[in-house]
Amino acid sequence: MTDGQVGRGFSPGVNDGVGGGYPGETKRWVRITTTDKIPPREGRAVCLGTREIAIFNLGDRFFATDNQCPHKGGPLSQGIVHNKRVTCPLHNFVIELASGQAVAPDEGCAHSHPAKVENGTVWLSVRQAAATPAE
Repeated sequence: MTDGQVGRGFSPGVNDGVGGGYPGETKRWVRITTTDKIPPREGRAVCLGTREIAIFNLGDRFFATDNQCPHKGGPLSQGIVHNKRVTCPLHNFVIELASGQAVAPDEGCAHSHPAKVENGTVWLSVRQAAATPAE
């Protein structure tokens, strides 16, 4: 990964075995970037397969949501980060970062993703469908 890419164009590291949330599904932790690549009180977009996820640095903690506002699909990673929330840059929808829930107005939800920091590296937990056996 080169500077400024924050998770784009590289093969992420994987730590399998975290457990699934739905039947037939597993979770895995994916290495995204180092903490210094996302400045405090800002967000960055990351592509994981066909999914675009916004990662936010609140200084003491990292949060992740889908990068689309539930209102009209605005890029949440480009929004203003404040009080564990982000304001969509297009129409001022306010999203709670921990849950992804829109709070102003209270309409819709941007799916949130578990995030953690270990040894200065940001990791995301992503769902993946379990492989089905061939018949």
